[in-house]
Amino acid sequence: MKYSLISGGILALGIAVVAVGVADEKKSDKSDKKTATTKSDSGEGKVPQAAVKRTRDTVKMLDDIYKQTIVLVTDKYVHDEDDFAAGSAAVELFRRVSKTGFHDVRLIDLTGDPYEPENVAKNDFEKKAAKAIKSGKTYVEEVTYKDGKPYLQAMTAVPVVMERCIMCHAHYADAKKGEAIGAVSYELPIK
Repeated sequence: MKYSLISGGILALGIAVVAVGVADEKKSDKSDKKTATTKSDSGEGKVPQAAVKRTRDTVKMLDDIYKQTIVLVTDKYVHDEDDFAAGSAAVELFRRVSKTGFHDVRLIDLTGDPYEPENVAKNDFEKKAAKAIKSGKTYVEEVTYKDGKPYLQAMTAVPVVMERCIMCHAHYADAKKGEAIGAVSYELPIK
């Protein structure tokens, strides 16, 4: 799979997201287990594997929608430094989505120079997943419990896919091909 700095990168991101989703789905479907062992504040628990897979599929669908939207907004509406950045629009969208209670989603900087100071890995999962993504993984997940209920925490890589990203983030110009400069962190209830 190749990522590159391109103008009009909607197709490139769409292909990359689909390719990542297919590759990760093949890896995750190899388990024949009926339940998944999870980490919990109160110890180990069991969650039906089918429910984990449904939630994972939802994360992948949301990830595809969100990333394609960011690229589309950048391509159609961001033309110079004075325009409202698609990344800023994503942060606001994610804040509003998280308020609905359906799922939590956050944009996280992996370069060490976040556009907004709050866009950094905060909890143990995000810190561990950020390291894994910086080392080359495109998707990381963990099943946990919160308030006695199972959740899927997932993080996906965000590479630079458009030259326009560099208008607001000059330090992205030095990013190597395929290098993740950010991530999207998800937390969804497993049902």
